[in-house]
Amino acid sequence: MKDFTNKTVWITGASDGIGEELAIQMAEQGAKIILTARNTEKLNAVKANLKGAGHLVYPMDLLKVAAIPAAAKEVFEQAGKVDILINNAGISQRSLAKDTALEVDRKIMELDYFAVIALTKQVLPQMLARKSGHIVTISSVAGKMGPPMRSAYCGAKHAVIGFMDSLRAESHADNIKVLVVTPGSVKTNISVNALEGDGKKHNVTDPLIANGIPVEVCTRKIVNGIKNNTSELLIADGKTKMAVYLRRFFPNLLFKAMTKMQAT
Repeated sequence: MKDFTNKTVWITGASDGIGEELAIQMAEQGAKIILTARNTEKLNAVKANLKGAGHLVYPMDLLKVAAIPAAAKEVFEQAGKVDILINNAGISQRSLAKDTALEVDRKIMELDYFAVIALTKQVLPQMLARKSGHIVTISSVAGKMGPPMRSAYCGAKHAVIGFMDSLRAESHADNIKVLVVTPGSVKTNISVNALEGDGKKHNVTDPLIANGIPVEVCTRKIVNGIKNNTSELLIADGKTKMAVYLRRFFPNLLFKAMTKMQAT
């Protein structure tokens, strides 16, 4: 089991939802947290609720991928080493592929994929030098299958799983742990913040999200997954969990079911 005492944990998307709760739970277990998101005020509010000392607020717009190397250098100067990187920031989608502007596809891919690998590539060298580190990426069950109204989101989440699977194989000999988390419906603001086809904010909470897994429960499973050096962690129940297994063992059944799904 991993001991988080005095471990430095960098969490993106830390201003609410899973990111905020990860910060709270890991700080309670002795970690020093680096909080990253765009909203400085929200980050400071999260920091104020964290147990312990030595936590750092570092606001950053991860859509500005070209700025990530310089930002990471500043973080290293302020916080020193990063023991655990948690790539949690991301954005979802609520639109048909035919109605989605290519700029929206690019924006989702930029944040959910390119920003993730850009930040990972900045943190990885120091982990390799120490032969110690943990990279955690929050993907989605959308990275395992393709429900309607999620084409761009699914594309990005499939891509990040593939990247992390390769990284896990490459870095195993250097004692770098890689965990990919694939949550189903969790009670967060993900559908409210999702992009519609024209790039506007969706501003609606989906019924599946409203009735989803409590964020505290989801986060507790992630923390335990880190401690147990889990490689991939599915956090879902009911039909969502069943769909993931159907995709693996009976894909044609799932494809047929997806054609009848009334996604929102």
